[in-house]
This record gives sequence, structure tokens and C-alpha cells, in this order.
Amino acid sequence: MSALQGCVDECRRCSGLFRLGRDVEAALDMVDVFDGAQHLLISATPDVQQSWAHLLTQMLDCQERQDWLGLADFMEYELIQLLESSSA
Repeated sequence: MSALQGCVDECRRCSGLFRLGRDVEAALDMVDVFDGAQHLLISATPDVQQSWAHLLTQMLDCQERQDWLGLADFMEYELIQLLESSSA
């Protein structure tokens, strides 16, 4: 399994935990997901890195508001799309 596919799978798994209301467990996993995404996006174009910074800010805002479904949506859709488009 590639690093990209592993990160995508972790995004989906973590998103699922947030959707199930398991926010404490999901928040712990989220740190690893963000770290993996950061490693994948570190050599991306400046535009992709700017998109990553903006997306990360939005996700952390959701976490601060305890908007677990919003955070799950960002992780499952926006983050995965960014990861996949940056590797294409």
C-alpha cells in the first residue's frame, strides 16, 4: 500500500469515528492523519500548500467548535481530494 493510500484510508477511518460520536478516539487519530498529510504535501506546489494551510485551519476551527460532522466532512472529502490531486 502506498503512503497516499494509507493516508486516504486513515482519513476515512478517522472521519467514520467522528460520525459515530467517538470524538476522543478520533481526535487522537486525527493528529496522526494530519502528520501523514503534512509529510505527503511538504513537497507539493505552493498553491497546494496554501490550500492545505487553509483546509487545516478550517478543520481545526471545526474541532474547536466541536462540529464533529463538519470535521468529518472536511477529512473525508476535502482532505482526500487535496491529497489525491497533489499526487496526480
